[in-house]
Amino acid sequence: MSNVLLELAPSRRHGRPLGIYSVCSTHHWVLEAACNQAVEDDSVLLVEATSNQVNHRGGYTGMLPEDFQRYLSAIAASRGLSPEKLILGGDHLGPNPWRHLPAKEAMEEAESTVRAYARAGFRKIHLDASMACAGDAAALSDEMIARRTAALCAAAEQESPEPKPLYVIGTEVPSPGGATEKLNQLAVTTRDAAAETLAVHRRIFKEMGLGHVWPRVIALVVQPGVEFNHNSVVDYDPARVAHLSELLDQEQTLVYEAHSTDYQRPEAYRNLVRDGFAILKVGPALTFAMREALDALARIETELLPGEQCSRLLEVIERVMLRDRRNWEHHYTGDERAVRLLLRYSYSDRVRYYWNNHEIQQAVEILLSNLSRVAIPETMLSAFLPDQYRAVRAGTLRPDARALIVHRIRQVLLPYAQACEP
Repeated sequence: MSNVLLELAPSRRHGRPLGIYSVCSTHHWVLEAACNQAVEDDSVLLVEATSNQVNHRGGYTGMLPEDFQRYLSAIAASRGLSPEKLILGGDHLGPNPWRHLPAKEAMEEAESTVRAYARAGFRKIHLDASMACAGDAAALSDEMIARRTAALCAAAEQESPEPKPLYVIGTEVPSPGGATEKLNQLAVTTRDAAAETLAVHRRIFKEMGLGHVWPRVIALVVQPGVEFNHNSVVDYDPARVAHLSELLDQEQTLVYEAHSTDYQRPEAYRNLVRDGFAILKVGPALTFAMREALDALARIETELLPGEQCSRLLEVIERVMLRDRRNWEHHYTGDERAVRLLLRYSYSDRVRYYWNNHEIQQAVEILLSNLSRVAIPETMLSAFLPDQYRAVRAGTLRPDARALIVHRIRQVLLPYAQACEP
């Protein structure tokens, strides 16, 4: 198992900032693209599943942590990525999926999930107790979050084999999957707030007999002023986080973990790593790119084949999402036209919750089958997938539908990979 996570803080101290990007997705094509990128770069790949996707009850993917471990390992092996180059992580592990329950019950569920991740050998665990549960105050105190975080940590320690997990903590944790509110300019975490979070957690860990674990707390989640909502992105401004970078000079075993870094400009990732945000989380942008590729291929299909033979993928997706609103109705608002546009084009990409739907899977299979029986003209690639067209013309990409999709996903990963090298 790679020790790259333990090298992040020392490399920054020695003036050679090193980063690692974390792929937060369970989709096969996204994971295939990530493995391909890691193999090409000869780098370590960090993949994290969230407590909503994968938990001790199956999550919305239906996978237990051990199922996801086997699933990901099989994909990595098929792409030639050695086990030593793969790190499994758990993201937002805490009461989030059960926050509608009273805190005691929600924490019991969360501890069961953390134990399951630990037993399955997940190496990096983000302990997220920042969400209020039923009966809690709207905003939890640092003290309460720290006590719940320590309880989750104790559960992981009881079940984990050697080597023991590395942990990420924090109280100013962005909502998983992006914001739903209108964004103007985000409030960056203050130095005092970050220092207080660390001090409270360090004290509580010691009080609860977890002082020996503290050296394995490798990162703190703070808000560096990056976020996205349905149709806009707040770009990273290094000047706004100078105080947080200075704090790391005193906390020399820690780095920051930056959530919601999707859709930033390439230079932002280099600057984030330089400034101590060494762990960069990316998720919705990957499936957003995958959806764009599938949209384009579906439009190519309608140009090349009679209508009765077409997959009608875009229609199927809309029909399924309008019938089953659970995964978006609390996120998308507006009139019928506005909602339909959000279903297709929102940065938060709630479509990602539906790719396992049988009807959508069947439509995707029909689309790929149809396109495997025809030659996609280069001129159509130029019109619908121009970047992939250029790669095909250069001889570095086959004009195969699946290869085109994976290539489109890798375009999102490439600036992360380039930024994370020292």
